[in-house]
Amino acid sequence: MRKEIYLIKGLKDESYKDFSGRLLSMAKSISSEESTNKIKLTITENPPPKISVIPFKRNKIAAISLYKSVEEISEVLIKENGFAGAYFVEEALPIAYDKTWNDSEPTPGVCLLTLFKQKIGIDHKTFIDRWHNNHTPLSLKIHPLWHYNRNVVTQKLITDTFSWDGIVEEHMRTRSELINPFKFFGNPLVIIPRMIQVYTDTKSFLDYRTIEPYLTTEIHIRS
Repeated sequence: MRKEIYLIKGLKDESYKDFSGRLLSMAKSISSEESTNKIKLTITENPPPKISVIPFKRNKIAAISLYKSVEEISEVLIKENGFAGAYFVEEALPIAYDKTWNDSEPTPGVCLLTLFKQKIGIDHKTFIDRWHNNHTPLSLKIHPLWHYNRNVVTQKLITDTFSWDGIVEEHMRTRSELINPFKFFGNPLVIIPRMIQVYTDTKSFLDYRTIEPYLTTEIHIRS
């Protein structure tokens, strides 16, 4: 099944509440399109903490994932205020939850949405190998991940938008498992070595100058 991800950013004077309400309404309005089999919304509903070991962006953003049987760009989404890019991706789920909640209900816990580009100076094969074969198993070993949605961007659907290479959604069962560094990285005896290990590993395949991590909520509109 074809997967497309559309990015939409909040407007300058738009509150988190107004932004999430606008995007949720929009996502529900396109869920009945015949070409879309599934639709999921990952969105910033609240501001991130002011102090965190994760350098959260404070901008408002939504990632709308469409799972489709045909190649057809969503005109509604690319015309939405704040549209910031549309991408064809290859999805993998190294670890996945069992969905037991209803559509339109927020996924339990919290999601770390991260957008990033390939590290300058390495080729694409090296980028994928380090990301998939080194970083993914390290993340699963260290962090309390409940669900890991890994997306390799293979094509920009709109040429004049930013060229992301990876879009990742990492889910924890509770907010504290992401926000509390002693839960996200481990106890005081291991936290510093693990933080260094993760930083060094991450920097080996992605461009830290352009990385954008967001504190988000996931909502399955139609699963």
